Amino acid sequence: MATLLGAAGPTLWVKKSYAGKKETVLGHGSYKYRVIEGWGVLDAGKNPVNDCHEMVEDAKGRLIMLTNETKNNILIYDKSGKLLESWGTTYPGAHGLTISDEGGEQFLYITDTNRNQVIKTDLKGKEVMKLDYPRETGKYDFPNQFIPTETAINPANGDIYVVDGYGKNFVMQYNAKGELIRHFGGAGDTADTFNCCHGILVDTRVKDNPTLMITDRGHMQYKRFTLDGTHLKTIPMPGSFVCRPVNKGENIYAAVYRSTTQEYPNSGYITILDKDDKVISTPGGTAPEYKGGKLQEQRKDRSFMGFMHPHDVCVDGDENLYVPQWASKKTYPVKLERV
Repeated sequence: MATLLGAAGPTLWVKKSYAGKKETVLGHGSYKYRVIEGWGVLDAGKNPVNDCHEMVEDAKGRLIMLTNETKNNILIYDKSGKLLESWGTTYPGAHGLTISDEGGEQFLYITDTNRNQVIKTDLKGKEVMKLDYPRETGKYDFPNQFIPTETAINPANGDIYVVDGYGKNFVMQYNAKGELIRHFGGAGDTADTFNCCHGILVDTRVKDNPTLMITDRGHMQYKRFTLDGTHLKTIPMPGSFVCRPVNKGENIYAAVYRSTTQEYPNSGYITILDKDDKVISTPGGTAPEYKGGKLQEQRKDRSFMGFMHPHDVCVDGDENLYVPQWASKKTYPVKLERV
């Protein structure tokens, strides 16, 4: 027997398991997820977290999480939530985490908002490249004007894209050696500028026409660009401050929140877009509704308070979701198991 809670569509189900325990299932349509209670919770005295900003899965199926707690900036889990490895003590502003396969070896790209750098490491933490503030653009006078939030790597040629979401809102494109190719964007309210270009993805779903998917968080939008920075499309996400786009299969996943103000405490949820850039499920939020082809404003589903401020979504090979959070009382990630 299942009981539906909330008035905003099939958002949260409470079911009785065979053991008599209640389980929570979030989401809509064919994208529903079971909340796995207590996943990944560690001894905070040994392996503390502060803000859990982002997670990626490596080729071995390990889950790599980034926190700005310098006792252990990187925590590596298996899918059961067991800690396998930890490292990193020098990333006080650890914010963005991207994994890239380069010639059969995988590397991490860490954006550090305190160090004003992008740092490339191997999976053991050895630093192999750093990108400092892009003086050559002519837009930056000092290193601390550059506050990068995310990176994306073009798998075809190794080009590195960096979004300066907490700085001047430019997007930098580098080649694989770290040499600047171009910059575009900047702060503004036009189609090709941003109010916090927080996240970026090289979207390869259309194989012969890859594009950039960039979150314009302050404007509550995705914006699609060509690989050389020409604006193609704006995708409104009314009510949702979108952190970064993550691709798995035909879909784009993202963590969002409504506000950091007292008006909307515990305000986060997840959105899932299909190949046509339409929201098809919102785990933890109200059901997506379109009128006249336009997405209506979405809100937190208050019947589930397990999300505070989701910052990222990691989608594993089984299409389970892992949700690290920031400003969330130093909590560990939330696992959502695909139903």
